[in-house]
This record gives sequence, C-alpha cells and structure tokens, in this order.
Amino acid sequence: MKNKLRVGIAGYGIVGKRRHQFIDMHPQLHTSAVCDQNANQASTLSKDVGYCPDYKSLLNKKLDILFVCLSNDMAAEVTIAGLQAGLHVFCEKPPGRNMEEISQVIACETQHPGLKLKYGFNHRYHDSVRDALEIVKSGDLGKIINLRGVYGKSKIITFDQDDWRTHRDIAGGGVLLDQGIHMVDLLRLFGGEFTEVNSYINNSFWNYDVEDNAYALMKTDDGIVAIFHSSATEWRHRFRLEIALQRGNIILSGLLSGSKSYGAETLTVVWGNPEKDHGDPKEQMTRYNEDPSWHDEVFEFADAVINNKSIINGSSDDALRTMQLVYNIYCADKEWKKKHNL
Repeated sequence: MKNKLRVGIAGYGIVGKRRHQFIDMHPQLHTSAVCDQNANQASTLSKDVGYCPDYKSLLNKKLDILFVCLSNDMAAEVTIAGLQAGLHVFCEKPPGRNMEEISQVIACETQHPGLKLKYGFNHRYHDSVRDALEIVKSGDLGKIINLRGVYGKSKIITFDQDDWRTHRDIAGGGVLLDQGIHMVDLLRLFGGEFTEVNSYINNSFWNYDVEDNAYALMKTDDGIVAIFHSSATEWRHRFRLEIALQRGNIILSGLLSGSKSYGAETLTVVWGNPEKDHGDPKEQMTRYNEDPSWHDEVFEFADAVINNKSIINGSSDDALRTMQLVYNIYCADKEWKKKHNL
C-alpha cells in the first residue's frame, strides 16, 4: 500500500461497492475506508479497509480522495465537506437535488483550485457513445439535424433499491433526475446547449410525489432539435438515442449494464442516399460485448489527480449545465413548476 493514494467511499451500496472494485484495480489507488449507515456492510470488507458509521468519521481518516455514493440529499453536503477537508472528490450523479445545491458546491470548488472534482456521468464512457461521437466529429455524415432519445425503466424503484427515490425531499425529482439525467447529458454532448425547451411532466401512474414520465421537445440556438422521453413506465427497459445527420444516421440502442436488462449494446451507422436508396439505405451495426465505462471513468479521474490534468468529462461545469437543462425541462411544464414551487 506504500505511496498509494488513500481513497474513502461515502455510501457503500451497489454503486459504492462497484466503485471500490475499480478503484483497487488502479496501481496507485487503494480504498482505505468506507462509511455506510448499515453496519452490516462492515462484514463485507477486507481487513485493510476501515468501516465508519457516517461521513464525518470517514473524513477524520487519513485520505487523499473521496468518492461520494450517497442519496441525492447528501451529495452536495458531503462533496463540499470533502473539498473543505482537502480531498479530491468524485461524486455520483445527480450533483444534488436542485440548482442551489450544485451552485454551493461550485462556490466551494473555486476556493480550492488545487483539488479535482468530477461527477459520474458514466454513459459517456460506453464504447458505443465514444464511437458515435468520433463519427459525428469526423464530419463524414455532415452536421446534426435532430436527436431522439428514450431512456426508460419499468418502475422508479428497481433492483431492490431503497425507496428514497420516491421521496421528493430526499431525491429532489423522479425518473428524469435519477436516470434521465444521463440522456440529458448525452443530448448536450452531441447537440450542444438547448436554449428553447417545452415539456410535459407526469406522475399519474405510480402516484409518487416525483415524476414517472417526462416528455421534452428542445432546440439549440443553431437549430438542432431534440425529442426526449424519460420514463418509469417502460415495461421493457430501454435505452435508445437516434442522431439524424445531413448524410446519414447514427443509432445507439441498448446498454451494457449490471442488470443486463437494457439489451445488447449496439451502434448502427446508416449512410443515406435518398436519390438511390429510396428510404432503404446501406447500414452497418456494431455490437459491443464489454463495458469499459466504470474502469475508464475511475482511471481518467485518477490520471487527473495524479498528473494534475483537467477533468475531461463530468466537470462541475458539465454537471451545472446538465442540471440546468433538467430543471428547464421541469419548469417548462407550468403546472408542474407551480405545483412543486420550482
């Protein structure tokens, strides 16, 4: 363990355990301690990893890096505490429950310019997404015309998770903030900043105090249009992003995940030639069998910390802009905005 950077993990549920796995794969990182309100988690730890009952006792340990894998109501508070303790911080999405909380984090970050802060927008590290981005950047298919995205699951609480996601005071929002934020981030990654937003937000099926469906129609200043549906009533779990360009299409479908419920992860490239193909163009599909996203995300963060590099993906600015678009979607529905005092 000599000369390795000491990592603490705040929150040792499904995500915290998975981060632990990839942190310890890095030759210069070691998980020194974790905290979790469930004391039974201590029995799952190896002897060289300490257990703490809360994040404050975790921050009393000798650490270099903090991973924040807690519920949304704790994300900003613990991120700020980590920065104030002189630690580099990696925080899962969303960065908080609302714009005020992420703004507070950024204000703290500016007071600690030597520290790295990164947010876990994991989907950017899927090979299908990275390959699609390379094709778009190459310009071979021309400029983007529009995007259509659907990201949905069968209910708000999935895979035996805790029910805090159904409580607005803890979660801040429902399926859009919890899962749909990944698609919002990808729409920004490909399309840029959406300045005109129309939406309809609904919670009429599960009847929780958070949304189970969000529908958005958005446009950038340069005319790229995006249609997006975030759903907790998508009985067959679905991830799909269609990108229409001047000379073809890119279609991302399915997503490799721990649950394996989103189907095969594929990238389909379509070469359009409307004068010859009559709407049935040449296309090529690539299927991906490995998910490097968790590994690559942790290793990129470690590289930024060790070699004092800028955060490439998931910077606080990325998090702020993505959260702002999420809230613009919420607020574009005037009834929803009024009902929840947004």
